Amino acid sequence: MTDFAQSVKQQADIVKVVESYIRLRKAGATNYSGLCPFHKEKSPSFNVHAVRQFFHCFGCGVSGDVFTFVGKIENVTFPEAVRIVAGKCGIPLPKKEYSSPEEAAEARLRRKLLDLHEAAAAWFEEQLRGPEGAVAREYLTGRGLSAEGIKLFRIGFAPDSFNALRDRLSAMADVETLRASGLFSSKEHDDGTQGPLYDRFRKRVMFPICNESGRVIAFTARTLETGEKAGAKYINSPETPLYSKGQVLFNLDKARAAIRQHEYALLVEGQMDCISVFLRGIQNVIATSGTAFTEHQVNLLRRHTSNVAVNFDPDTAGANAAEKSIGLLTEEGFTIKIITLEDGLDPDRFIRERGLEAYIKAIRGARRQADYLIERARQMFPGASAEQKVKAMNYLLPHIRRLPEKLARDQFAHDAAQKLGIDSAVLREELRQAALKRRDHIEVKSSPLTEAERVLLRALCVDDPEHVEARRMAVEAIAAQPVWFEHLGTFPALQALAERRTADPMEVVTDERQRALLAVALLHETRSPSEEEVAGAIQQAEERTLERQQRELRALIADAERKGDFAELAVLTQQKLGIDKALRQLHGRRVR
Repeated sequence: MTDFAQSVKQQADIVKVVESYIRLRKAGATNYSGLCPFHKEKSPSFNVHAVRQFFHCFGCGVSGDVFTFVGKIENVTFPEAVRIVAGKCGIPLPKKEYSSPEEAAEARLRRKLLDLHEAAAAWFEEQLRGPEGAVAREYLTGRGLSAEGIKLFRIGFAPDSFNALRDRLSAMADVETLRASGLFSSKEHDDGTQGPLYDRFRKRVMFPICNESGRVIAFTARTLETGEKAGAKYINSPETPLYSKGQVLFNLDKARAAIRQHEYALLVEGQMDCISVFLRGIQNVIATSGTAFTEHQVNLLRRHTSNVAVNFDPDTAGANAAEKSIGLLTEEGFTIKIITLEDGLDPDRFIRERGLEAYIKAIRGARRQADYLIERARQMFPGASAEQKVKAMNYLLPHIRRLPEKLARDQFAHDAAQKLGIDSAVLREELRQAALKRRDHIEVKSSPLTEAERVLLRALCVDDPEHVEARRMAVEAIAAQPVWFEHLGTFPALQALAERRTADPMEVVTDERQRALLAVALLHETRSPSEEEVAGAIQQAEERTLERQQRELRALIADAERKGDFAELAVLTQQKLGIDKALRQLHGRRVR
């Protein structure tokens, strides 16, 4: 242990340090006890000895000194734990020796930029409280923010001035340092030189962005105007020596203790979503500030949890960002659930309009990653044709491929095949093999026509009076129950032929691929199909449809059982009994 660490340990009070993370109660002359932060328990078995300055948990067996505690709860190295304890105890860090003048200059710049951002944040807060901040205060009140919430997140206001902040900070740093802060802009002259600095943020509500230690390093600014002159709704600080958008998780400084306590992080898309949810009591919430996750952000989060519940906005941009975040988190071994809110509301509006209990219920009803993605695939590629199912599988495969565990990939592939209603054993095996071998695409060649398709295509092309009854049976079945035939690859051709008025069937089918399949059926034709053959083909299509519905209901029943939704379970079970009965009856009168 270094001399500095030894000095910090001698000055630190482990009881006060531990109490900054968990609640302790006096349990004797020198002992304190509380619930262990390192494992789940209902009765306190975690003890701190005030005199000997150590902790021990009788439940999980963890023990150590103040640095051990901070290192474990913050998931940091020993030197970082020493720095954190020193900061909590108000002990100044020793001056660092730098390996080069450039490194020393960079450190000085970072310290100066931190000071500038702290001064800017305080000034913005001051402006919000002043006369010019009235409109901003009204806006924030309308968004459900109290004075305490505004103070906690240090929300401020940038007045409608090009030089007010510049004048306030000009005495703190030279022009080049002010320029490097990202708080100011300037216009480039024709000769390449930069003009005078002016305030970047004007007439906007200011949301500070903090690093993991709680120091302000950047801002997000929301306009209060509308129309063309308002500019972008939100603008962010540019990249600076302090701030890189892909390396910061908004609110992690405030949320990390709750994340460890609840053993998962709630990930939302926007800062107002994050603030609104946090202030209503769900404090393990963080935001990506409108971007998909990056590797650096994943590594930041991994220090605190490996479980994430994602609640991005339901629009296309939000869904795409959610997918990208899911992909990266999956590759890194995170367990992921997806929250979907009713009526397409974002988290901020939902929790304000529906209340905390409704939002907690939505969190508890979060779907597994696989279930969410499979449902999204069904929405993006609706219909029962083989072509749509292949597209849905190819959408899912990159997500399946990212799963590190082979068993998890196999289960995902199995669930996908079941819920997408993939009847073909060939397609199911293609999906399974692609998942196990971590391929992200499959090519499925046009499968040969089934016997039912051959019979129906030929029947619909009948023109001679002797077999017109077979055609009539096929036409009536397709018109009355199109759902029975949707799973067939030739469904578009069957529909077109059922409605044909011209003598030449090849003229009716306009799609080249469908016409080619029709050609295959007709080229191998030796005779017109009988009425019994057509009845058999229709019954086979009906059976396939009922069997697919049966599989889908099994999957939904399993979901309802897992969620404990007994009302939904009763409805689904009744529906399945009806399908089972219909199949038994159909099998009993199967056409031979």
